[in-house]
Amino acid sequence: MRSRLRFALALAASLSACKRGGNESAAEAPAVTGVRTELATREPFAMTVNTIGTVSVRPDRDAALAAPGPTRVARIFVVAGQRVAKGDSLIEFEHGPFDAAALSAEAALSSAEHSAARAARLAQAGIVPQKEADQAAADVAAARSAAVTARRSQELATLRSPLAGVVTRMNAVLGSSVDASQTLVEVADPAALDIVFNVSPAEAGRIRAGDTLVLSGRDAAGGESLGTATVLSVGAALDSVSRAVAVRARTTRATSRALRIGESVFGRIVTAVHADAITVPVEALVPEGDEFQVFVVDARGIAHARPVRVGGRSETRVEILEGITAGERVVTTGAYGVTDSARIRLDQP
Repeated sequence: MRSRLRFALALAASLSACKRGGNESAAEAPAVTGVRTELATREPFAMTVNTIGTVSVRPDRDAALAAPGPTRVARIFVVAGQRVAKGDSLIEFEHGPFDAAALSAEAALSSAEHSAARAARLAQAGIVPQKEADQAAADVAAARSAAVTARRSQELATLRSPLAGVVTRMNAVLGSSVDASQTLVEVADPAALDIVFNVSPAEAGRIRAGDTLVLSGRDAAGGESLGTATVLSVGAALDSVSRAVAVRARTTRATSRALRIGESVFGRIVTAVHADAITVPVEALVPEGDEFQVFVVDARGIAHARPVRVGGRSETRVEILEGITAGERVVTTGAYGVTDSARIRLDQP
């Protein structure tokens, strides 16, 4: 009996020593360094869509011109990048074929008119059926249409700028054969620019005409500021290739520099503002499977992993819908190196 009592006492003493040693080990565990913390904040949070767009000319201020028919390039008056006024000559073609076609069309029209007048007199006298007079009148209409087309082609033997702007492309080569299917010269008004953004269908559902965009030269906070723009329209259909929705915007505040046609521009579209949101820095989020967690630091400096539900995001902050409350301290910089129940030094903000 005594031996059993002595064994029990010895075992209890051993367990007590082990437990005391374990607690001392936890208490003496070195604190995690090289991390920063910050308080979760309650503040207005802007819901945004960040996207990239391309500067493009408005459809009514962009012209692509071709030859009126098969011909050769005789003269070239301008080069790409040159500013032109409305009506300025751009390209001249060989006139001979167009002049001959115009003369032939005028002669055919004159002949058709004489034939129609004669057929009308004979039909009125009952000499020929009325249907012959009607056919002659139809021939006049066809000849008149051909004459108009020929005169227009004759006029287009010299391509002239239909608007004031800049020559953005010149594909003509002196002496080369061309036809109506080839675009030879393009002119655009650099002062009439829109920006076309491509967004996902889900993002397009949050954007409305009249929303404001903040433009920048690169996709980062503090990037080159390019002013603001207003959404003009949101596309109703997906692009068959990119599977994106086109959003067209127009600048509303002068940009810090001139935008270039074809230039890539980054836009931040504010779609809504949550007036009473809880936010933390983006660095505080740590992926956990398909979800996220943050490390909340208690008054003793111990970090506790806390699952959170994320709302909107900006470049620097993220809205937390569930999981933490305003005023709780979370690990920001260095959060990926923290484990649950780790001790955090609180001598840094």
